[in-house]
Amino acid sequence: MKRKINVRLLSIAIAAVLATMLSMTFVFYQLYQRQVQKDLCKTAQVLSAAGVFEVEDGETVGEAGERLAGMFDSEEELRITWVDADGTVLYDNEVDADALENHLNRPEVQDAFSTGEGHTIRESDTLNMNTYYYALLLEDGTVLRVSIEARSVMNVFVSSFPLMMLILLIIIVSCVFFSQVLTKQLLAPIEKMAENLDDMSAVPAYKELVPFVNRIREQHEHVLSAARSRQDFTANVSHELKTPLTAISGYAELIENHMVEPEQESLFASRIRSNADRLVTLINDIIRLSELDGATQQITFQQVDLYELAQNSVELLRMNAKPRGIHLYLEGTHCLLYANKNMISELIDNICQNAIRYNNDNGAVYVDVHMEDENPVLVVTDTGIGIPKGDQERVFERFYRVDKSRSKETGGTGLGLAIVKHIVEIHDADISLESEVGRGTTIKITF
Repeated sequence: MKRKINVRLLSIAIAAVLATMLSMTFVFYQLYQRQVQKDLCKTAQVLSAAGVFEVEDGETVGEAGERLAGMFDSEEELRITWVDADGTVLYDNEVDADALENHLNRPEVQDAFSTGEGHTIRESDTLNMNTYYYALLLEDGTVLRVSIEARSVMNVFVSSFPLMMLILLIIIVSCVFFSQVLTKQLLAPIEKMAENLDDMSAVPAYKELVPFVNRIREQHEHVLSAARSRQDFTANVSHELKTPLTAISGYAELIENHMVEPEQESLFASRIRSNADRLVTLINDIIRLSELDGATQQITFQQVDLYELAQNSVELLRMNAKPRGIHLYLEGTHCLLYANKNMISELIDNICQNAIRYNNDNGAVYVDVHMEDENPVLVVTDTGIGIPKGDQERVFERFYRVDKSRSKETGGTGLGLAIVKHIVEIHDADISLESEVGRGTTIKITF
């Protein structure tokens, strides 16, 4: 990250310097051109005011040109040309006037005859020098033209290129140094906060980082919570597996050492089978939870009838409830639901099994399926032992049991409602629980 910031800051600085150099070169060259034109204009006006370029009385035009031949040094940078009304060159301080062609077609001369003054710039083919011209119409109808050669923009740029490169190098070195310092200053608060991520009182140095930091902290808390949950889950699994395995091992050892009366062997065998069944159920529930944790992307959804699924579950569970005299009742209407059929059946089975397991003898379980605000709703109510207020928020945790002794007696693993919660989350549904000790429990799921 530091390297990227340094490279980008340096790239921006170099681009800015180059753009500034190029733009300022052209800006100053434009100012330079205007100043040259202005100087030529003033020079022409001074010469005109001096009356030097006028035909004196009794003097011919040719004689006037000869008279001026000795007045100006041909070595001067300023070139002076005097043009007659017909375009004939009367005088030129650099070249013999007779050797020059007619200047009537020159743009600056034409403009001078038309508007009183004219100026133009003619670029050389080599792009090394430009010639600036200014022409002024005199009172006698002739035109005075002054010109000077000056460097072109390319010439200026090429001549200043070494200096510009030196300046650019100095700026780059400075930018490298300052970009590193600036990067350290920018990242220091972030690095400090990363080192103290658990400190919730730390406030980000930049307000733009507040949502980002809050999100990171939430994820950090989620990761820590998930880690704690895995540790708790591992400890609970070890404990839950250890109990029936210890019982099986103990009963088997007694039988192996012939420490059991023959009439009691069947009882011990029944207890071994019961604990083995409990192990199988527990392992199946653990595997199912692992599948729900990691296979959400492979779940197939389809249109299912929630009432039909509830009806199938109720019919199958009536046999389990009959030995204790518990009656199951189903009411409601057919409701279509876009869901995974097997998961919804599993959800209904787990809730109804819990309602039977923690019910009183000769109690009842009511299953209701209906539409509520255009959403399918499943409600399961029992007349069982109920759940204390302090335990209601935890019943969906893995291996949490309100009545541990009763749960183990009835074959509960403590994972049924945890599986239900996972299925509810996968289907983006809502689950709520209402319970009163001694009067029963109601679980409502809104899809």
